[in-house]
Amino acid sequence: MALNPELIIASGPRPAVALKSATITVPILFVVVFDPVGLGLVQSLSRPGGNITGLATYAPGDWTAKRIEILRELAPGASKIAILANPDNPIHRLLLADEVPGTARKLGVALPVVEATKAEELDTAFASATAQRADAIIIFGDTLTIRQAPRVVALAAEHHLPAIYLFRQFADGGLVVYGPDILDLFRRAGSYVDKILKGTKPSDLPVEQPTKFELVVNIKTAKALGLTVPASLLVRADEVIE
Repeated sequence: MALNPELIIASGPRPAVALKSATITVPILFVVVFDPVGLGLVQSLSRPGGNITGLATYAPGDWTAKRIEILRELAPGASKIAILANPDNPIHRLLLADEVPGTARKLGVALPVVEATKAEELDTAFASATAQRADAIIIFGDTLTIRQAPRVVALAAEHHLPAIYLFRQFADGGLVVYGPDILDLFRRAGSYVDKILKGTKPSDLPVEQPTKFELVVNIKTAKALGLTVPASLLVRADEVIE
């Protein structure tokens, strides 16, 4: 904080958590944090408190269940769906502890977790999913998988695993993407930057949630996997890649 900034922007949960512990005075604006309340970044979405606010990727509803339902439309027989998670990501730890077990029970599906904290562990994670006879895989959103997007997509193809991703950059080769429009969140963050620099306290700015979501289906990848994309999914898709 030696630079005495007027505002710090944190992209993702880990930078946001680190910055919150580093200062209680400099305004912090986070973007792309799934559950800021669960992480302890803010007291509530409507009243964040303290020196931090931002834009969450969380919206009400069971995200894991929604992604399982989409995968099952593409691969109706899927009963074991692996989850690729990064145990160093605090959001992933929250989801695996709170949401995932209940979803598995509710939908009657096995959700084995495979882990990668660095790029060289991705191969092992996919090999583990295959060894456990997973029918498909959910890729949790994370800095690691985003940076390694082409490799993750290639590994899903290599292991013949239908995969669902959270962010748009996976649509090039990825089977299906369902998640918040991240570019829209960053555009909206601009208005919060303006307000904070003009003197509004972060504690007076409620945490905003995503309002735009994207469903992108890659027909070419589906065919390579031997899958037929049902019309019910195509009509809901924001984009279909041939």
